[in-house]
Amino acid sequence: MVNASITDWIAERASELGFAMSGVVRAERFPELERNEEWLARGYAGEMKYLEDARRGDPQKAMPGAHSAIVCALNYNTQYPRTAQAAALLDGEALDEPRGWISRYAWGDDYHEVLRTKLEDLVAGLREQYAEPFEARIYADTGPLNERVLAKHAGLGWLGKNTLLLNEQIGSFFFLGVILTTLDLQPSLGSADFPPADRCGSCRKCIEACPTGALVDAYVMDARRCISYLTIELREPIPEKLREPMGQHVFGCDICQDVCPWNRNAPVTQAMEFQPRSYGNSAETTAEKSGEAGESLFQPRLEWLASISEQEFREMFAGSPVKRTKWKGLMRNACIALGNSKVAMNSGLGEPIMQALLRLGACDEAMVAESAQWAISRIQGNEPGSEHL
Repeated sequence: MVNASITDWIAERASELGFAMSGVVRAERFPELERNEEWLARGYAGEMKYLEDARRGDPQKAMPGAHSAIVCALNYNTQYPRTAQAAALLDGEALDEPRGWISRYAWGDDYHEVLRTKLEDLVAGLREQYAEPFEARIYADTGPLNERVLAKHAGLGWLGKNTLLLNEQIGSFFFLGVILTTLDLQPSLGSADFPPADRCGSCRKCIEACPTGALVDAYVMDARRCISYLTIELREPIPEKLREPMGQHVFGCDICQDVCPWNRNAPVTQAMEFQPRSYGNSAETTAEKSGEAGESLFQPRLEWLASISEQEFREMFAGSPVKRTKWKGLMRNACIALGNSKVAMNSGLGEPIMQALLRLGACDEAMVAESAQWAISRIQGNEPGSEHL
């Protein structure tokens, strides 16, 4: 029997746990999931083979017997400047040296774990509400589900032209977590209700702002050109034609969200888990705000990133989303960003940066070495006729 009062309780409990939004929807196949097959057939997923998992198109395949999906959104938008606002700083001219850009969601702790803990607390509360046993499976961006589609039909927002879920009140800087359950819960939207209307209108800011042309059309992304894909998912050398458009991005990209009007007044979170990590001389992680001491994941110094050893990488990025790119991926990205910087050889910064690149250019990882050599040639090209190291 459908239990409407439990749906109300879920909304209240989710809010208590710190979720910005929540909703309940039937665990069924929706039209958007079918269109995903055409997207895959075009090859737009690149090397992300996990997106071809048939269970992503049908929650019943992910968890047979599931009746309901509980979808929760967790805000990670901190008060720090966005890409566009920080552009003058990122070009290395207004700062003391070249800086990189790490996507906002990866500044702090691993969101998978933060989400999972909160969802586990929600499930634990549900078990206190029910005397009879039921099954529940948690997905914190960790399994074969299309969270955005379920979120849309749970009433949390619409799928925007940048392919992300947008909400009129909180924008798009939020994580989505899902609980599939055998409980037969009252959906948040009634049978006569429709998901939130598409409010993108004629706006094309996200499409026009993408430096690599990844948004090939409204609501269609070719992930193979996306900076987030290139810096995180791609395990091979970055295609040369896409290197310069990447600018100084070293992990992920926020541009299509930063320019979105619905994020203009998006609320910020004070959650310490999502504040930028900072590192002292001992490379010990802190949860303090960046800029207070040491190095920071907010606008990190590129020379610092390029100087991190594999062992330091494992220690520093434990419990961080950045660990996904692995050491060689981060070094590749740092090299590309340095190659795109405007550092001059005859400046005080030129020598230490060149030394870091020369070390990477001689390492055993072919992808890293090639990226470093590319960066060296770019930096040398900034000053034709000058002496080079």
